Amino acid sequence: MRHRHGLRKLNRTSSHRLAMFRNMTVSLLKHEVIQTTLPKAKELRRVVRADDYARQASHARQPAPRLQPLARPRHRYKAVSELGPRYAKRNGGYLRILKYGFRKGDNAPMALVELLDRPDRRKNPSRL
Repeated sequence: MRHRHGLRKLNRTSSHRLAMFRNMTVSLLKHEVIQTTLPKAKELRRVVRADDYARQASHARQPAPRLQPLARPRHRYKAVSELGPRYAKRNGGYLRILKYGFRKGDNAPMALVELLDRPDRRKNPSRL
């Protein structure tokens, strides 16, 4: 029975999984939209809490919450300065996962993961 086993292993070791999700989160914070497989996207929802911490850090006077997003965020400034105020009134649900067809080599289901409430992209089209 698989009771109380809350995460997907994705055929990776724990250190590889941690590094992969950290890199995916950094890419998501930088570009605000990424393309990945559907199981990774669904697991990324659980991992991306940088917006939560940034939202708390933008209201807090203490420096401690700014250091929390993913232990070593490479885009901490953007998370705190831009994303924190953007999601100040939102109580979770920062990501949108859209099914994006199937990958050409192995027919794996693909997904687009994007941050909600992105600025208007007509001036700056997305890289996808």
